[in-house]
Amino acid sequence: MDDMTEDDDEMLLVASGQGNMRAARALTLRLTPVAYAYAHRQLGNAPDAEDVVQEAMIRLWRIAPSWRSGEARVTTWLYTVVLNLCRDRLRRSVRGVPLETIPEPQDPGRGAAERMEDDDRVRALNSALQQLPERQRRAVELRHLEGLSNPQIAEILGINVAAVESLTARGKRKLAEILTAHGSALPKQEQKR
Repeated sequence: MDDMTEDDDEMLLVASGQGNMRAARALTLRLTPVAYAYAHRQLGNAPDAEDVVQEAMIRLWRIAPSWRSGEARVTTWLYTVVLNLCRDRLRRSVRGVPLETIPEPQDPGRGAAERMEDDDRVRALNSALQQLPERQRRAVELRHLEGLSNPQIAEILGINVAAVESLTARGKRKLAEILTAHGSALPKQEQKR
């Protein structure tokens, strides 16, 4: 994200709950992209992700006036709401479009061969992620794709930090096994993390 902290998020949320539109705009600009990226990864399509993020942000603004400082981090609260909305949407979904069938956005500055190679890697990673048990997949995604800390993940998933560490470690091992069995490597951008 940027160099703002969780305390800044809370300060902006409290200010927006008191009617400060600048604070509301700043927090929206800060949180919407990360919430969207997470929702898109969960749902596999832009329109559903946009709907989920819109609903999550509406809920955030509704609770802003009564936000109790220090009880939860704003981002942790938001990730939890987005995750729950995604789960609800997936349960109701009749489309069932697998994440690996959704094409990744193309970088126009790169060659076709590089894009195809990266697309293959991304599809392999997405396919491997879908083969993990749900709790392992969620922990790995939140840790390695969203960059959240283990305590934040524990709060979002409603488990303790030791369980997060275990889920993440088992998930990464299983991902490596799946990718190795299919002769795939992690996407270049994932190897850097």
